[in-house]
Amino acid sequence: MRVVIAGASGFVGSALCPYLREQGHEVVALTRNADRATAILGPDVEVRAWSPGADGSLTEALTGADGVVNLAGENLAVGRWTASRKLALVNSRLEATGALVEGIASADPRPSVLVSASAVGYYGDCADEALTEAAPPGDDFLADLCQQWEKAAQGVEEAEVRLVRLRVGVVLGEGGGALSKMLFPFKLGIGGPLGTGRQWFSWVHRHDLVRLIEFCLTHEEVSGAINGTAPNPVTNRELSTALGKVLHRPSIMPMPAFALGILLGEMSDMLLTGQKVLPEAAQKLGFTYEHPTIADALTNILTRD
Repeated sequence: MRVVIAGASGFVGSALCPYLREQGHEVVALTRNADRATAILGPDVEVRAWSPGADGSLTEALTGADGVVNLAGENLAVGRWTASRKLALVNSRLEATGALVEGIASADPRPSVLVSASAVGYYGDCADEALTEAAPPGDDFLADLCQQWEKAAQGVEEAEVRLVRLRVGVVLGEGGGALSKMLFPFKLGIGGPLGTGRQWFSWVHRHDLVRLIEFCLTHEEVSGAINGTAPNPVTNRELSTALGKVLHRPSIMPMPAFALGILLGEMSDMLLTGQKVLPEAAQKLGFTYEHPTIADALTNILTRD
């Protein structure tokens, strides 16, 4: 397949591009900073500078492509969620997704599939309820953002393009992402659960996520909402225990909820609440995980030679 990826130089995209190349696919990366993307992705990936609304080059890039992956959007975990920051989080996703939908519809021939990222924040805070793709959306900021994001992507269905709405959990991998931020206190011996530690943590190994994205691209029977999470979610306390064991460090120093609130403001809600999300649709369709448990995933990521 010829696959066009928006957001290709981010934490997920930088792993997805080489994986797709290894599987024999041709990859085109859409990015705001072509020089930076080329440095990250290497010479085997075609890089095209693109900013939503900037010019008409998007239709040209999408014409003749077989599939599109949308990973574009401002990082949710960067900066306090001020009113202006929240607006940027929403607009960056809606503008990029809307531009991709218009470009796909205008392409001739047009791609046959769009895999568009969303997030498990779609479900809101659901305590201990097990959530499959059939669960209703929540009503907080992240849930509303995800609903708008997914609705923007649904425009491609009017052009008879298959749409996969990939609701991604916390992505764990080397060299960045959430895990890199978790490691510092544990290495100092002061790691531990956040708040009560009872909140659910729906995660996925980055390698399994990129495998799932390729699965969605190449299997025509995959459409609609797909939970991009591992099959064994854990509580925040269980995550802390597993991380401490792998690092051979204590994991008993809790971070009080009020302290997180002072440090992060409203963003702390993302860490102090959670969802117990299960990838029912992916598993029913035959996708299998190489790293299904948190212990296996952390061992694979943190103990490589």
